[in-house]
Amino acid sequence: MNRLANASSPYLRAHADNPVAWFPWGAEAFALAAERDVPVMVSIGYSTCHWCHVMARESFQDAETAAALNAGFVSIKVDREEHPDVDAAYLDAASAFTPHLGWPLGRVAKSCSAGAGRSLKRVARCHHR
Repeated sequence: MNRLANASSPYLRAHADNPVAWFPWGAEAFALAAERDVPVMVSIGYSTCHWCHVMARESFQDAETAAALNAGFVSIKVDREEHPDVDAAYLDAASAFTPHLGWPLGRVAKSCSAGAGRSLKRVARCHHR
């Protein structure tokens, strides 16, 4: 169903059976979002995060929620321990909207030309607009 079953991260593999069509962080997800002309939904968490597992159980394992995500977004799952640079960029961008941040961190972002192949500062600037 999604592309996380062979991920090196245990956190990503824990989401491999979700009905959400997850992509790991990478150029493939951003290219598909641009091709489909849909935003990306980036969900950042880590293995020992209690609320990350609650969100997975209550939202990402729900068929109706997954169908909505799959229809309108390209969904990207990020392990903050594997990609601290991505986590930092999205935390920085999200801090413009709220001072209360933590994990899981989920953000919807437009699929601009600044994707995983570009610098994270450009990604954050693009998604911050």
